[in-house]
Amino acid sequence: MTIDKLDGLKFDTLAVRAGQQRTHEGEQSEALFLTSSYVYQSAAQAAARFSGEESGNIYSRFTNPTVRNFEQRLAALEGAESCVATASGMGAILATCLALLKSGDHVVSSNAIFGSTTMLFNNYLTKFGVGVSYVPANDISAWESAITPNTRFLFLETPSNPLTEISDIKQLADLAHSKNCLLIVDNCFCTPALQKPLALGADIIIHSATKYIDGQGRCLGGAVLGNEQLVGNDVYGVVRTGGPSMSAFNAWVFLKGLETLNLRMQAHCKNAGKIAEWLETQKNVECVYYPGLPSHPQHEIAKSQQSGFGGVLSFVVKGGREGAWRVVDATQLISITANLGDAKTTITHPATTTHGRISAEDRASAGISDGLLRVAVGLEDVDDIVDDLARGLGA
Repeated sequence: MTIDKLDGLKFDTLAVRAGQQRTHEGEQSEALFLTSSYVYQSAAQAAARFSGEESGNIYSRFTNPTVRNFEQRLAALEGAESCVATASGMGAILATCLALLKSGDHVVSSNAIFGSTTMLFNNYLTKFGVGVSYVPANDISAWESAITPNTRFLFLETPSNPLTEISDIKQLADLAHSKNCLLIVDNCFCTPALQKPLALGADIIIHSATKYIDGQGRCLGGAVLGNEQLVGNDVYGVVRTGGPSMSAFNAWVFLKGLETLNLRMQAHCKNAGKIAEWLETQKNVECVYYPGLPSHPQHEIAKSQQSGFGGVLSFVVKGGREGAWRVVDATQLISITANLGDAKTTITHPATTTHGRISAEDRASAGISDGLLRVAVGLEDVDDIVDDLARGLGA
């Protein structure tokens, strides 16, 4: 089946069927094309391919059938015209910045973003003459005040990492467009199973496919989604020339991940909700951050733009860093790792891992305290996860 035959089908069907082009072998599972180059029927065809006069495979840095299958499937799930796969989530952000920005341009970003994204903006965009301003994720007046005549785009994660702050995508999209800017949304925590930023007005979506799209912590990958000009032409041009490309094998793994994405996200949400409610009752926990809790400051916004609240939560324990580390070290089941989106539950101390390279001032501005822990809730039995966290908190 080809993508044009899938119009009108539902999410779970698209997650299994979209993008596949069966070969003459009639394979049921998607084919894995492990080849660096392709053979042409004639010198004229080779010239036509390279000039763009004829579509088709050229070189697997930028044209590979398995990668294309993944791109088309994810685009179908997000409702995007175009998708470009990259070697990692950070590669997706870098390719987008290289495609859209030039010296003298300006970016406004939420201060509640992944530490590596902050480092990319501060250490590398500024090196090439791009200005960056940071604002609180939910202060619309601060966003508006920070926009200048040379602001090219607004950038945010929602939910954010690690405090799960929720930004009103439609409100920010309206603001961006009124100022002739683009809105870029990192949709890593929700995936299209829970949130559709393009439908809410965003212009570009960023994914770290490494996380929930894979779902089992196996491969690195990223993706950029949007319209044909911004993504299919501009971002694609960066990947074609610069080479931050997704491997065919990783694309094949991600295709398998997409087939179960909705089922897994619902299970992650269910487990995370139960654990967040339990954490709120624990005496050694000062506060819990999870959009599904009525106590979350943006609970109502999350309800309005997400179909589920996600699998990531964070909480502050008493005793600062020493107390947080005791909790981490006393767990026995939960994996101590900074990755997320895995079937296995993971725990990390953001102030010394994911956000350890940014300044103490920037961490404080983003609300990342020494007592904060982030848990990416997996697919184990929820009672076993709770028992392990109780063991940690008991320490």
